[in-house]
Amino acid sequence: MSDPVIKRALVSVSDKTGIVDFCRELSLLGVEIFSTGGTLKSLQDAGVSAASISNITGFPEIMDGRVKTLHPKIHGGLLAVRENPDHVKQAVENGIGFIDLVVVNLYPFEATIAKPDVTFEDAIENIDIGGPSMLRSAAKNNESVTVVTDSADYALVLKEMKENNGATRRATRLRLATKVFTETSRYDGAIAAYLTKASAGEQSAAASSMTVKLERELDMRYGENPHQSAGFYTLTDSNGSRSFGDFFEKLHGKELSYNNMLDIAAATGVIEEFRGEDPSVVIVKHTNPCGVAQAPTLAEAYRRAFSTDTQAPFGGIIAFNRPLDMEAAVAVNEIFTEILIAPAFESGVLELLMKKKDRRLVLQKKALPKGGWEFKSTPFGMLVQERDSKIVAKEDLTVVTKRQPTEEELSDLMFAWKICKHIKSNTILYVKNRQTYGVGAGQMSRVDSSKIARWKASEVNLDLKGSVVASDAFFPFADGLLAAAEAGVTAVIQPGGSIRDNEVIEAADANNLAMVFTGMRHFKH
Repeated sequence: MSDPVIKRALVSVSDKTGIVDFCRELSLLGVEIFSTGGTLKSLQDAGVSAASISNITGFPEIMDGRVKTLHPKIHGGLLAVRENPDHVKQAVENGIGFIDLVVVNLYPFEATIAKPDVTFEDAIENIDIGGPSMLRSAAKNNESVTVVTDSADYALVLKEMKENNGATRRATRLRLATKVFTETSRYDGAIAAYLTKASAGEQSAAASSMTVKLERELDMRYGENPHQSAGFYTLTDSNGSRSFGDFFEKLHGKELSYNNMLDIAAATGVIEEFRGEDPSVVIVKHTNPCGVAQAPTLAEAYRRAFSTDTQAPFGGIIAFNRPLDMEAAVAVNEIFTEILIAPAFESGVLELLMKKKDRRLVLQKKALPKGGWEFKSTPFGMLVQERDSKIVAKEDLTVVTKRQPTEEELSDLMFAWKICKHIKSNTILYVKNRQTYGVGAGQMSRVDSSKIARWKASEVNLDLKGSVVASDAFFPFADGLLAAAEAGVTAVIQPGGSIRDNEVIEAADANNLAMVFTGMRHFKH
């Protein structure tokens, strides 16, 4: 069959971006437009010729707009097979006119449930019924009907209509129909996830099933290694849509790689712990923090973070919690780093740093979301968990030793705890004066992690005497704590929960250590 000419359009959108201009162009092309509620008012107020959907149905919108498009004269006009004589005959007999174009986007259910004060009633009212029904009917009959659910496709539809005597091409209709079912599937998944949580009375529970949409946002030259193909995808799930472009902008340097993306996620994950605090700098290598510090200035914070490990930062990733100023930029510029990430760059800084063409400069435009789901694939399925975003406050700590920590120790303990959850397990982290002094990461034995952290500190002549230590999980035996005591540690922060906690506490008391339990571990595999 030939491509059908678009003569009648049904338009009903929640997101009205570009809709007035689109419909004005449709009207100029001779298309008769029918619309509903707020969309109809927007078109008429703008002087675009449009009639109420009631002109088709012969029935008013009722029940606060819940019932307006669920009508045989709508769905018959969408679903009729134009090449089927019986369908055409029945349409004529029942006064059903064909609808050639449907332009619909859905009630903002996901945006509604993302509001911190949303009520269950508000969420229910934002479940679209008529919209998905019209979209599905139109998409099913894509041989004859063009269906648009994304304002980004308005220009394409107009272009094809102008080039094709008022019709769209078959391939375009099929592609647009595919987008519809992807969208309605995701939308239904978000509703199902919300209702599952609500019925369980537990808003953090993982749903029995999830719908996740991935759309490629950036090409990757390859994955972790050159023989692995890869891409970066915008993720849409029950918590909405997240993309690299939402949060970051690359200002300079060659294209970002797969490993760069992992390191950006790691570095910004740590620096977010210090949003709004004193000037802070995080240096990351292979997703592990190798140096973190706070100081009165960014330049000093950088120098202190760098002093934790003077080898790893070469080719590393550095994140700042303040606009990057010239003093700090000059200090950073002394070595080659892969990526610098900052919420802003002060005057002249970009010009200085851009002199190294292979360095990437990345602007962090806004804070990362705290909650939501984290997905990890395995060869046999997908793991889904809540992000590790819970905060331990000072008042949540339990002092389990005879000696209480001093205020200085407590400050360092809280600083260390924020960082250790971002280091691969097993983690042992030494901190002194809000600076990392030794990092032991990713070892099979917690004692080995402690030895590595002490060795790293000795390599750069950092004295652990008077430092504090953080462990991402409990000490299973007293030996790990005793090793820290030998290094000169005065205070310890750990989750607690071992069957040998009493032995560990006794060892701490015997060495005059202050020790606090958080009641929360931070495994990171």
